[in-house]
Parts: sequence; structure tokens; C-alpha cells
Amino acid sequence: MKRILVLGGTRFFGRKLVELLLAEGHQVTIATRGKTGNPFGDNVEHIVVDRTKKNDLQSLMENRTFDIVYDNICYSPNEAKAFCDVFNGKIGKLVFTSTLSTYEIDGAVKVEEDFDPYNYAIRMGDTEDFTYGEGKRQAEAVFFEYAEFPVVAVRFPIVMGVDDYTERLHFHVKRVAQEEPIGFVDMDAEMSFIHAEEAARFLLWAGQTAVEGPFNATATGAITLQGLMDLVEKATGKKAKIALLGDDEIRSPYAVPKSWYMKNDKATEAGFEFSKLDSWLENLVQDIAKQYA
Repeated sequence: MKRILVLGGTRFFGRKLVELLLAEGHQVTIATRGKTGNPFGDNVEHIVVDRTKKNDLQSLMENRTFDIVYDNICYSPNEAKAFCDVFNGKIGKLVFTSTLSTYEIDGAVKVEEDFDPYNYAIRMGDTEDFTYGEGKRQAEAVFFEYAEFPVVAVRFPIVMGVDDYTERLHFHVKRVAQEEPIGFVDMDAEMSFIHAEEAARFLLWAGQTAVEGPFNATATGAITLQGLMDLVEKATGKKAKIALLGDDEIRSPYAVPKSWYMKNDKATEAGFEFSKLDSWLENLVQDIAKQYA
């Protein structure tokens, strides 16, 4: 049994991670702002903190140590540096949830070497000082520079699931079902995705194995946006109304200008077995379509 802290573990794949940890019998503490409550009851210790405040982190870690910490809610170099200042010497390993957004959208398939956080110029700042992708790049760079514990930066593409609170896939299914237009830039652009269940399994694996450094974590394979919309049309029985370069109100959350996807070879070679994207994506689209039938 390990002592494990999860920063942000009450929704989506974070919640699924906690469920996996509890099923394995670990002693789990979750730290959240308390906005969504505690779905695990007495099975976890729940501490209400503001992740962006160093003093809150110091209070959280007073007289504590953890074997593994999962940080799903760090978005800036300032937050990463405060984490290192507080947690150095008190934890065995950090698994940091990073993103495909650390890579440029340039049409090329992405591997870990395409963004090197070990040699990236650090610029300190808060979340509002950076784009989402740059904030994550800076956070990775800070963790690998200042952490005195092993760090795994897990680079996820867009995570999918019926219970995705961002409802990005739902957006497409709902608009097609209701015969409303969706704006895209390039229908031939390819993207990669991961299911929330698999994302949680990967985080579990990253914490419990000896791996360190950046790792892409994605279902094997990619799909064009046209291919995705074909699945939506099949599930809804409706024809999609595609508007190229639409306004923000109808713009798809997936409206990338070029292909934007990653390879998972590094993690596969390290021992993690990924699903194939086409083994579950169509079923997921169909499950979501039932909500709008």
C-alpha cells in the first residue's frame, strides 16, 4: 500500500484514477478547491486547498510525505515552482498531467523529442500570462529543472468520454443531431485521442513504474476530422452541416488548421499497451448520440 496524493481527482479521468488507486488498496488523499464535492466519501482523505497558493500547499504538506503525487491541475511555471519548493524532500515521485498542446500544430506527427523541456528557456509567470500550451511547456521545464524527485510528464491528446465535462465531442454530436452548422478549418486534418478510462490507467502505470521524463499517451492511430464527422452522421442519422472557417459560436473545438497527433512508441516500448482508436471511438460516439435522440 502506498500513500498517494491526487491534486484534482473528482472529475473525469482524475476521478477514474482515484477509483483505480482505491481498488488497489492504496491510501489516497485528494486535494481540491471543494467546488465539486467528494464523490469517494470516507474512502479518501479530502483536503480543500487552492492549488495556486503556495501557502495552501505548505499547509497541506505539514508533517506529511507521499510516495506518489498526481498533479492534474498545474497550468503555469509559477505553480510548478511553488510545488517544487514545497514538495522537494517529501515525495517519492510526481506524475504531471501535460498535453499534446506542448507541440506545435504543423501537420507532422509528434514524438517526445519534438519538445525538449530540459533545454527550454524558462519564463516565470501565472496562468493568465501564457496560452494553455505555453503554460504547460513552462511547467514541464520548471519541474525538470527544480524537482528533486522523479517526474513523469504525461502528454495527453484530447481525452474523450461520455462523462467529459468539457463536452467537446458532445458539441459535434449535438449540433449534427439538431441540424446545426459546425465550423472547421481543414476536414482532412488528422487528430489523436485517448479514452478517459485509458488515460486513468496510464497515469496509474506512470506512477507505479520506474519511468521518468516526458511520455506521449494516446490511443494508437489517428482519424481525420472528416472521418470523425462520418461517425457522428452514422450515429445520429443526420447529415452534418459543415461550415469552413465558421464564426466562434459554431467553431468546432477540434478545428485545427493542420494535422495534430502524436505517436506512443516510447510508452509502448516501456511496457504500456494502448488501445486502438478505432476499437472504441465509434461506440463512444454512438453512446453520446443516445443523449440527443
